[in-house]
Amino acid sequence: MTDTTAVLGYAWPLVVSPGEEVVFHLSSATLERAEATLLRVRCADPDPSGPGLRFEQPGCPLDGSVTLRHQPIRPGSCAVVPDAPALNRSGSFSVACYILPTAPLAGPQTIISRWRDDTGEGWRLGLDAKGRLEFVLRGQGRHWRATAPRPVIEREWIFVGGMLDAAAGWMTVVQASLDPQAGRDTSGAASAEGPREFGWPGETALVIAAHAVEAGEAPRTAGHFDGKIDRPRLHAGALDAASLRASVETLAPVPSQPDLIAAWDFSMGISTDRVQDVSANRLDGVLRQLPMRAVTGANWDGRTVQWTEAPELYGAIHFHSDDMNDAGWSPDLRFTVPPDWRSGFYALRLRAREGSDDPVESFVAFFVRAPLGKPRSKLAFVASTATFLAYANSALRLDQVHAEAMLEGVIALSRDDVYLQEHRELGLSTYDTHSDGSGWCYSSAKRPIINMRPRGATFNYGNDTHIIDWLEQTGQDYDIIADHDIHRHGAQALAPYACVITGSHPEYFSRQMIEAFDAYQRGGGRHIYLGGNGFYWRIGWHPEQPHTIEIRRGMNGLRTWEGEAGENALSFTGEPSGLWRSNGRPPQRLVGVGFDAQVFTRSYPYRWLDAARDPRVAWAVEGLDLDAPLGDFGLRGGGAAGLEVDRVEPTLGSPPHLLWLATADQLGYGGVPTLEELRTLHRGAMGDQNARVRADIAFFPTSRGGAVFSTGSIAWACALSCAAYENSVSRLTGNVLRRFLDPAPFDGFDA
Repeated sequence: MTDTTAVLGYAWPLVVSPGEEVVFHLSSATLERAEATLLRVRCADPDPSGPGLRFEQPGCPLDGSVTLRHQPIRPGSCAVVPDAPALNRSGSFSVACYILPTAPLAGPQTIISRWRDDTGEGWRLGLDAKGRLEFVLRGQGRHWRATAPRPVIEREWIFVGGMLDAAAGWMTVVQASLDPQAGRDTSGAASAEGPREFGWPGETALVIAAHAVEAGEAPRTAGHFDGKIDRPRLHAGALDAASLRASVETLAPVPSQPDLIAAWDFSMGISTDRVQDVSANRLDGVLRQLPMRAVTGANWDGRTVQWTEAPELYGAIHFHSDDMNDAGWSPDLRFTVPPDWRSGFYALRLRAREGSDDPVESFVAFFVRAPLGKPRSKLAFVASTATFLAYANSALRLDQVHAEAMLEGVIALSRDDVYLQEHRELGLSTYDTHSDGSGWCYSSAKRPIINMRPRGATFNYGNDTHIIDWLEQTGQDYDIIADHDIHRHGAQALAPYACVITGSHPEYFSRQMIEAFDAYQRGGGRHIYLGGNGFYWRIGWHPEQPHTIEIRRGMNGLRTWEGEAGENALSFTGEPSGLWRSNGRPPQRLVGVGFDAQVFTRSYPYRWLDAARDPRVAWAVEGLDLDAPLGDFGLRGGGAAGLEVDRVEPTLGSPPHLLWLATADQLGYGGVPTLEELRTLHRGAMGDQNARVRADIAFFPTSRGGAVFSTGSIAWACALSCAAYENSVSRLTGNVLRRFLDPAPFDGFDA
């Protein structure tokens, strides 16, 4: 069996133009060298029933032996405040904040600290292994600790604080429940002997939600906290518990507040990676590994669910011990894409053989777009990078308890699956949950993504390369454009093309992307949608970090986790997230069909409807037998309609002049409708008894000679190559593509 994980890596940027540089960051824990080859990807699916792995090797100076080293990944989010004169102190001090712990028994955790592991000096306020609040000081070879008598409660807000009274030689830890009713009140305090002389360690960062391992402005960190932190405060002098809590309750302390060292207000700069200190010292910090912002604080009262309306109610950050946004690896290879290279899906292949072990073949994927504003073809294929990121490193098949029931079979694990279970430091997908049970809402390309590459999982990336393979087989030239470019440049990224193809599963779209496609279609552009479950979730792109997306699952749609109440607005943009259907833009308004069901048991053929015989679409069905099934074959479940499917639905915006050409409406008991389709629960909702569970093929013209053709099925792309590409799915797709590239108007439709 081929080892696909002995070498891992990522390319940055993920998407480049000819003439631009791409940098490869590689790591191997077992190999010293590998053979590197740069490839243009035609088909990334190794399934022997299909085309198999197919590549072009353009040849470049980068090809050859490459030296490898192990580069660790260090997950865990925190805020790092660089050393500053105001932090070089001695004597009495007080520290406090609100916390909502989400994994208090996961091991010792640090809430706020000025501490160094390498010298064993400093102070930290945190939780011990039993979930009890502790205030710890170390210095001059001595160790002092005060521990609260009762553990905190998981997912309950609580005020916590620590005070050192150096003059008295005492230290105190205090906690106070915000909901002090029976069963929830863990308020209490404890005191212990403390140092009469205590100096804070120098050249050490102050860290929130972790502590520093070493000196420096960007130290390694440990002891990461799982949960929310709201309004950290730091004072010179030993405040009593009431005064310390009053300081934390103050939303905007004035810089002249007595003895105030720092007061961090997390409700400021929510869309950034910075935390702001509103004291006179301006001890601002930088967030590491992208913890979750725009989350409800200790004072959230439910009067709004939109953080932009009352940011002061969202003054918390949810930190996770497994947050991972940037692997931070050093570069190993650099390559400038030649100006004459074709755009496409590309990958760096790394091969090696470890003695008698299995051969190693690993890939690092990236994309070469057409030069922006300089198309080289009349046709563009959209690389669904937002969807690839949303699913990046998904552990869902093992983590989801009902996965085998949903898939109607025993799950076969790949080496990638096993590796991901053992190495969650890679960071998971937006379908997974953090170790504390909360959902992953961010995903970045600055890390190895093992299911976005050749030999990876067949979903999404692998399926889309079947369309690439079909285009190559039919001799059709094309450009590649990526989601991120459409988001940044809008309809201008699409306008140069007579026709644009979206792939098997373009599920995740920002507002700018939706509006770009709408404007393109209204302006005469022609759009072929060869997938299912497209244009479904509303996302945001990070305003400063390329190739980083955000999704908030909310409480609607087919989801694997739910966000907390009041937290459905995107921290990157302030916009609502959730389904586009819930945001007034159902997919049917854009492409005529919209997601209605999953069907993982098997895939099915379509049957032609009367509209297929309409003379206005004779060009589409030329050479096809309208009395025979359409797509009763395929690499995914044996049919062209399957996995996730879309239907025509006029009540959700399917155009009134749409021609509904074919349907697969006998999807069996395995056809399970999406949750938004079920207003009430009753028998007969599955595909064997529910006519609304189906995949539909639709065509309609748009303004100025534009048009849309949609197939409504993820499985469609994986039927194109059957019977050596001589099949009804391939013929219909080819007929439509040829007609869409022909500028002639569509006859018989109202202008």
